[in-house]
Amino acid sequence: MSNSPLLQIQNLTVAFPTEDGPACAINHLSLDIQPGEVLGLVGESGCGKSMTSLATLRLIPSPGYIASGSIHFKGQDLLKLNSEAMRKIRGAEIALIPQDPLTSLNPVYTIGDQIVEVLQLHQGLSKDAARKRAAELLDMVRIPNSKERLDDYPHQFSGGMRQRVMIAMALSCTPALLIADEPTTALDVTVQAQILELLREIRREHQTAIMLITHDLGVVAEMCDEVAVMYAGRVVEKAKVLDLFKEPKHPYTWGLLESLPTMNRSRLQPIEGQPPSITEIPEGCTFEPRCSKRMPVCKTKFPLAAEEGSNHQVCCYLYPGSYHPEQSQDQTPPAAALSS
Repeated sequence: MSNSPLLQIQNLTVAFPTEDGPACAINHLSLDIQPGEVLGLVGESGCGKSMTSLATLRLIPSPGYIASGSIHFKGQDLLKLNSEAMRKIRGAEIALIPQDPLTSLNPVYTIGDQIVEVLQLHQGLSKDAARKRAAELLDMVRIPNSKERLDDYPHQFSGGMRQRVMIAMALSCTPALLIADEPTTALDVTVQAQILELLREIRREHQTAIMLITHDLGVVAEMCDEVAVMYAGRVVEKAKVLDLFKEPKHPYTWGLLESLPTMNRSRLQPIEGQPPSITEIPEGCTFEPRCSKRMPVCKTKFPLAAEEGSNHQVCCYLYPGSYHPEQSQDQTPPAAALSS
């Protein structure tokens, strides 16, 4: 893989105006994806995963806005592009597989018409050439009788087939980056496995980078190279996927893994409490109100990203590197506390 990131997000903040001032749905978020890499973005509902994908595509719903930060794709800052230049990148260079294909497909147009429209817009194909290519794309995602099914409407497809159609549309222009937002939600286990295998083939054959947004850590373990754990609009831990599962650092990550069912676990351990509302984000560490390891310093400032091993970052005052220069480390717990 190249040393230069395909996508690099730095200090991104997305805010929504409220009567009490801006509320941040994403707060100083930084992450990057290398060409051909699969990055998992995980966390509870409402943590900012989908908002990150919409910000990358500059599709934040009104009245939300990007308050600060930068989003570089292939070296250019997407936030500085005009609307026309950004439209050329969406679909052609960066494609989105949305969470709910039924609401993303237009119910009054055939599947073929919708794929043809994308191909004509981004590839400049004639209608006949676009229709032929659309059938090839449906074949690629293993939809049988593809030529005939081009004339069907979305409601005539099952949930798994609609998801395949969305993948076909996303792949129509061979994008460098594919954003898959909960691509297996509401699908049965067999169809989930088929969709994940399809994504693996796409990556293998086209060297497509994938941002995989999910709450399913099992999917992350199976699919991803790296994983970023989000909580309340921030990345609290980022690591190689094997390192994160073998030696998680952040108490929130511990909680997520403890809540997974395993053969050796007779009782699941839920994380106490609820994530904060974006209008009531704590001043210090956002996880402090729910954290069993919290200390007085956790109420002061959000911790810095500490390097804990190769390519393993964690934002937590359990690790000395997270302290701000003016903060005392006297209350740093002993090393034994980190594994308890």
